[in-house]
Amino acid sequence: MGALPKEERRFTYADYKSWELKEGERYELIYGEAYAMAAPNAYHQSIAFELGRQIGNYLVGKQCKAYPAPYDVRLFYEEDSGGEDDGSDDTVVQPDISIVCDPKKRGPEGCRGSPDFVAEILSPGNTAIEMAEKFELYRNAGVREYWVVNPNQKNLRTYLFAGGEIQTRLYTAADTAKAAIFPDLAVDLGSVFAE
Repeated sequence: MGALPKEERRFTYADYKSWELKEGERYELIYGEAYAMAAPNAYHQSIAFELGRQIGNYLVGKQCKAYPAPYDVRLFYEEDSGGEDDGSDDTVVQPDISIVCDPKKRGPEGCRGSPDFVAEILSPGNTAIEMAEKFELYRNAGVREYWVVNPNQKNLRTYLFAGGEIQTRLYTAADTAKAAIFPDLAVDLGSVFAE
């Protein structure tokens, strides 16, 4: 990700919505700093589709809804004193998959607040610093469960943020991954990592 080159200043969601972007151009906004997002490769998209399909099938008929990227997630959304959206929040991310259980958080523009579940699929451009920043961002925002999919190593690391503690588990392509917050959700990673 590269920082938005146009200006050296902190941006808000209102700024983000006003940008006139070229076709396929996407940005995330993290604590007011804009980051360009590279287009994902074919394998990334294959993984995202299969993971999203399995999660989506599990959620049929349930209150929680899954949303694939691009889907704006305003992690620290707040309304002004009159109950209106003033666009002053400064963090908007686009996880590969977001699950939102609270219908009040499902706004017309995306998620207003932290999703219950986030899955990110690593791309060649992801850095360790970036992933550490996203980990802290999601934990601080109140995401309950976070999955990091590594296509190169064909593994999945899950993080459950519960009561100040972090529970983690590593799955390989031979495993069936289980979500802690959805105990009967089972994801066949052999299908997810199939090339």
